[in-house]
Amino acid sequence: MATQVEARTPRHLKQRQMLTVNMDACAESSDATADAGNERERRTAISAVNHEDLPSIPRQWLVWALSFGIWTLISVVAGVTLYHIERSMGKPVSLLDELKSPLTTGFPYALVSPFVFAFSIRNPFQRANWKRVAAIQALGIAAMLGVHVLVRAAALPVWTGDGRVYAYSWNFQARILTVRWDLIRQLFLLNSVDDILEGYLPVVLIANALWYYQSFRSRERRTLQLETQLAKAHLETLRSQLQPHFLFNTLHSISALMMTDVRSADKMMTRLSDLLRMSLDNGGRQLTILQQEMEFVNAYLEIEKIRFADRLKIHVDIAPEVLDAEVPSLLLQPLVENAIRHGVARLSRQGEIHIAAKADSESLQIRIRDNGPGLEQGNVQVVGTHLGLKTTRERLRTLYGNQQTLEVRNVPGGGVEVSVRIPFRFVAMPALQAV
Repeated sequence: MATQVEARTPRHLKQRQMLTVNMDACAESSDATADAGNERERRTAISAVNHEDLPSIPRQWLVWALSFGIWTLISVVAGVTLYHIERSMGKPVSLLDELKSPLTTGFPYALVSPFVFAFSIRNPFQRANWKRVAAIQALGIAAMLGVHVLVRAAALPVWTGDGRVYAYSWNFQARILTVRWDLIRQLFLLNSVDDILEGYLPVVLIANALWYYQSFRSRERRTLQLETQLAKAHLETLRSQLQPHFLFNTLHSISALMMTDVRSADKMMTRLSDLLRMSLDNGGRQLTILQQEMEFVNAYLEIEKIRFADRLKIHVDIAPEVLDAEVPSLLLQPLVENAIRHGVARLSRQGEIHIAAKADSESLQIRIRDNGPGLEQGNVQVVGTHLGLKTTRERLRTLYGNQQTLEVRNVPGGGVEVSVRIPFRFVAMPALQAV
């Protein structure tokens, strides 16, 4: 018998060395995963900033339709108003005559406005370019005045001291076009203020207002996308820290058992492989349902039961109506692990773990309690900084904001209770695949 033990001892030492190497690799993997998560957050932020959405420009046909529609409407309203004013004063006028003047003004505006709008929305007034834009807009004002004056002079006569005179006259016999430049200059001066204030500047202001509004909405949308991407990357980083954490601790337990109880250590390795398979099947989802989370915890507790044997007793009190409630994946396992490591493991008698869950109309409450020695006075905050609790607290804060709580307190009679409260939601599992 002694010979057999001596022959088997090197094998145990070799297995222990392999486990030690695995634990070191696991710790390095945890650090590398955290660094990779931080790098993902940085790349995500840079990517979101580099792919800014520019304000969209309305379709050309829509701009032209609105331009002619709005200016025609304004011209008709102005003509009808003038017609009623003239009629109220007893003057013999016709509606067609009163519409000529405003329509003659509105047509050049409708013709030029789409070009002014297109330039203004592509080149809004900003601190860096306002001088260049102002110079180009001044040329645009001159162009609008020129078009308006030429159309106005061709369509309607000009009032002078000699009566109503057309700026253009065509001699059919001599085929000569006579242009009264003095009348055109007069029209240019008379209409310049109205054209700038009533025709040109409103289009520029509307285009700039639309551009700044779309820029604000675009920036707001990018900010929300960036916050969502950063929160998701942060959650993935936190979750990736939890998996190596419990794996490292489990391998440490197996290493401790290897020299004393090979059969139990082998059984723990089998349970650990099942646990890792369940973790991989989870697909990296951030959210799951309570029933699947409990299946994962039960697989973990099977490992701890092998380690503690009869010294560990589990009590589960979960209301059936909350089994399909939404919970973060890997929520319960680190809390149960803390209860075992800092509670049950310190007892010489039988340890107990109580897992309970219930819900009201708005929130789901999960409580995990042990019967260990409890926390020393003032030590609650220190326990809350352990990796499992700290990471869980950060994940809850990222997922639910101020709608969650995680409290750690001593229980009268001995033990520690961790209470988690999150919003009570039902989520179908297919919908969780995309989370």
